[in-house]
Amino acid sequence: MASLVSIQQHAANSMIISSNFNSKISHSISAHSVTLKSSSPVKPLCAYATPNPKVYRNTRFVKKQRNPSSNEQEPKTGTGHSQNTNDPLRGNAQLESLDVNLLSLCKEGKVREAIEYMGQDASASAGYDVFSSLLDSCGNLKSIEMGKKVHELLRTSAFVKDVELNNKLIEMYGKCCNTRLARKVFDQLRKRNLSSWHLMISGYAANGQGADGLMLFEQMRKTGPHPDKETFLVVFAACASAEAVKEGFLYFEIMKNDYGIVPGIEHYIAIIKVLGSAGHLIEAEEFVERMPFEPTVEVWEALRNFAQIHGDVELEDRAEELLGDLDPSKAIVDKIPLPPRKKQSATNMLEEKNRVSDYRSTDLYRGEYEKMKGLNGQMREAGYVPDTRYVLHDIDEEAKEKALQYHSERLAIAYGLISTPPRMPLRIIKNLRICGDCHNAIKIMSKIVGRELIVRDNKRFHHFRDGKCSCGDYW
Repeated sequence: MASLVSIQQHAANSMIISSNFNSKISHSISAHSVTLKSSSPVKPLCAYATPNPKVYRNTRFVKKQRNPSSNEQEPKTGTGHSQNTNDPLRGNAQLESLDVNLLSLCKEGKVREAIEYMGQDASASAGYDVFSSLLDSCGNLKSIEMGKKVHELLRTSAFVKDVELNNKLIEMYGKCCNTRLARKVFDQLRKRNLSSWHLMISGYAANGQGADGLMLFEQMRKTGPHPDKETFLVVFAACASAEAVKEGFLYFEIMKNDYGIVPGIEHYIAIIKVLGSAGHLIEAEEFVERMPFEPTVEVWEALRNFAQIHGDVELEDRAEELLGDLDPSKAIVDKIPLPPRKKQSATNMLEEKNRVSDYRSTDLYRGEYEKMKGLNGQMREAGYVPDTRYVLHDIDEEAKEKALQYHSERLAIAYGLISTPPRMPLRIIKNLRICGDCHNAIKIMSKIVGRELIVRDNKRFHHFRDGKCSCGDYW
């Protein structure tokens, strides 16, 4: 959903996406008129027959308006023959025109219009490139609801069994932080290629479910294709996500000894990320020293970044000095302090019922506040203790506790709870990093309300379920 905001964004605000696409397509006036008929109760969409690359026509729905008194004849094609609308060949010019028009909609960012257009019984004519572009767009926009609509259209098309398009489905659902639907598509694939396994394992890793990714890799070793060097990169990413250091080194040895793959610099960097994610900075530095070749800029940059995350100032300084020797452009001269950051209000987006709602901590939302008051009592009974260290204002303790209750992510969750059916997962997108108190609070909320609460802050995905978080309390 974060990318979706970028299309209509204003300072990371979020939008409400309507489930009924009633968009209007305007066109320039011309001599002839065509009408697009729709089963939904919307106004007819009008276009004009004059050649125009901006006109999105579907000849399956063309009804020519004629004057009964006119002797005008049906237009002919350039070859002198009447147009054959029943030509089943893939190269049919009518179908190619439809593909180009739908692709134009996708390229212009009008994904919803393209999906609505295909839904008017045109999906059987849409080509491979159209579905590919739509799935890529839905994944980049992180819009799971639009992705589901494209999935439904794909099921009724001639490409329903296409492996590459199903791989794009897996990738799209992974980007939309729904590994359950991604795995469902993966399991239903009768023929899987190597990319299918890579995308599913990578989806688990990106969503903080590295342990599931490692289990899938074990299944791949038994029944799937032969792993290659790319396979082990996604496996190491899963190890980093699960902070599985032992498994990371085990698979590193398996890669060399069992599969005869010579580790490249990218594999050594992946192991550094496994160690760094788990906070083993000393071991990471020792691993760098034992590498069979000189460390590159990427190696020292990765080590410096993890030192910054874990607060190891000495290691950060050493890595930064060595990084500056290799690439002076990355050196920080005398560590000149950065100018004060502009004040940002915490903004959250809640996706529910195919809509996105925006919450800012500086605004008042009475209904959500009342819901938070009720939740706060249940949370205290479940063992929640406010951590006022995360309130930086100089106010008394009672006021600090009240301020914590009204952080924007909590308001977004409260609205989702009062406006969606029970047990329905909620997806929250936050433009700032989630604070430690909210992280603990949402863990307890997920157990109380019995829902999966998915929060995407500016660092990673957090899947809260049954009082636990997928990040293992590290982010």
